[in-house]
Amino acid sequence: MPPDRTPPPEIVCTGLGKTFQGGTEAVQALDLTFESGQTTALVGPSGCGKSTLLRMIAGLEEPSSGSVSIGGAAPLETRKRAGLSVAFQDPSLLPWRSVHGNIALALKLARKPVDSHSIDQLIQLVGLDGFADARPAELSGGMRQRAAIARALATRPGLLLLDEPFGAVDELTRQQLAQDLPRIWEAQGTTTILVTHSVSEAVLLSDRVIVLSPRPARIVTDIPIVLPRPRTQEMARDRTAADLIEQVFSALSDSKSEAEKPLAAQ
Repeated sequence: MPPDRTPPPEIVCTGLGKTFQGGTEAVQALDLTFESGQTTALVGPSGCGKSTLLRMIAGLEEPSSGSVSIGGAAPLETRKRAGLSVAFQDPSLLPWRSVHGNIALALKLARKPVDSHSIDQLIQLVGLDGFADARPAELSGGMRQRAAIARALATRPGLLLLDEPFGAVDELTRQQLAQDLPRIWEAQGTTTILVTHSVSEAVLLSDRVIVLSPRPARIVTDIPIVLPRPRTQEMARDRTAADLIEQVFSALSDSKSEAEKPLAAQ
């Protein structure tokens, strides 16, 4: 698939916060920049606000405070011109369309040419070769998730947002996807933001890992990942990668311990 010639965007979050009705504060006034062309992983405890942050960047959740700029434009404007794609844990495939049809629809909605050969390549890449004509009801949960990932990649977006994209797939497929998919967004220079609960996955996929605190989400630490590419699962056993994984675990543990302290002790 040829690379997208549009320069990938930089994402700037300024004082970005979210408090839901009822007073639950999910994200606390973040100042954060996602660099153009980089892959950034967001990790943190369950319910800390990672997905809420991702949804605000996608323009699917209105901030309570602050703003998001995607290459100088608002998220909604970026979505209108098909400048970003999102793959959530819920695949949200149209049940009456085949795998091929769901992916083709994403291209039509983005006003981009429907290239059946490229779609077939993506279907093969995500391990669904032979299922192009299958409808979602005929697929397992993991297979539907793989179809959703292919759909998100099909438009060659400048910004790719992934919320636990491998959560529903089996471990072997997860490892294969984690090895194969970065080659696509790296070749396109895509700016990618990945939410994951897997620390090793965060380290092996990203250029940078941001550790978030228990809710409300605050930045605990920002860890650059300096590892050669392409990366393999075997690299997780190398000393450098193992040290980075331990660094992320340590930051997660410290933030949890700090959150559990009585207020008077903090």
